[in-house]
Amino acid sequence: MTRVILNGCGGRMGTVLSELIGKMDDMQVVAGIDIAKVERSYPVFASLEACDREADVMIDFSSPQTIHTFLPIAVARRLPLVIATTGLGPDELTLVEDAALSIPIFRSGNMSLGINLVQQLLQSATKVLGDRYDIEIIEKHHNQKKDSPSGTALMLADSINAVRLKKLRYVCGREGSDTKRQADELGIHSLRGGTIVGQHEVVFAGQDEIISIEHQSFSRTVFATGALSAARYVARQKAGLFSMQDMINESSAVTTLYAYPDQVLVSVEDLPRDMGLITRLYGLLAENDVFIDMISHTGASNGHIDVSFTIHLKDRVKTEALLRDLVGEHPPVKFGIMDEITKLTVEGPGMEFQSGVAYRVFSCMARAGIQIYAVTTSESKISYISPTSDVDRAAAIIREEFGI
Repeated sequence: MTRVILNGCGGRMGTVLSELIGKMDDMQVVAGIDIAKVERSYPVFASLEACDREADVMIDFSSPQTIHTFLPIAVARRLPLVIATTGLGPDELTLVEDAALSIPIFRSGNMSLGINLVQQLLQSATKVLGDRYDIEIIEKHHNQKKDSPSGTALMLADSINAVRLKKLRYVCGREGSDTKRQADELGIHSLRGGTIVGQHEVVFAGQDEIISIEHQSFSRTVFATGALSAARYVARQKAGLFSMQDMINESSAVTTLYAYPDQVLVSVEDLPRDMGLITRLYGLLAENDVFIDMISHTGASNGHIDVSFTIHLKDRVKTEALLRDLVGEHPPVKFGIMDEITKLTVEGPGMEFQSGVAYRVFSCMARAGIQIYAVTTSESKISYISPTSDVDRAAAIIREEFGI
């Protein structure tokens, strides 16, 4: 059970969060904080200092000014925080960064999972389009919103600048300007009216074409849902400053599992460390149309090297004959073949940004007593060879471990 304190419990987001958490079995609001007197099913205090309830995390949807009062108390109590309040200035951001040295803090300009996916799309588009397109951001919100431009618009602009060699300067509106648009500008324009929950559009304007990436929020529930996920995430972290991207990376560390049956593991041992001979080995296989995968070289101090790789079962007989001829010419060299094995591959876009994924894969296999005979890795993929008889069990364990 995650115990939550809601800072700003009497506001719009505080009301939505109260209703959502009230329907949950794994989360409970133990206290609320608000300067106004509000009726809730839990006790409400005027400040965090006055709150005497123990909690695992505090979610803040209040105002930038309150950060100055609750941050020191949260640090003293070692209370993890989700700061979803927008409009933070340089002073508040510095306070947050300093506090994150002592406690875990999750901060995002927008708690929507979708808007954080848009960040990734924008970065991909920026990398491809380069300096040839002008970039403008249009953000729309309800007529009660105070800060302008929105924290989300600035977050999107920052994500674009993060992948540019030449940084763009932000121009918020162009009233009073009598010069043409400059190439180093990123325009940000704010609309306020009615009950618009949130709408952000990023326009890439090029020669004779426009590319637009847009996100719309139709209710505050999307922000509340993201804040609750952030609360669960940050409550189990060590001290540090975390973002939505960190949480997405964790949940996307492994998203896909593939199985490739009918594999054969070939090992060639005690090869002289002679690149001519090693090249000949691979050349023989290539000339005979043997596709090899999961190549591994292990060197030894005695001047020899061990090589292993996988092939498909259909190439087993051909490969064995080729190796027998090669080994016959070099008596110290020997080879072995293991079949009835399957290659399992786990893949995820968040693997590149998260440590410990390989450990989780290997440790859950070890606990189940499943052998791993060979491994290859990349930034977003881990492939390993295990007995075919264990594949169904291994796949079930991986799915359970990573929730896929």
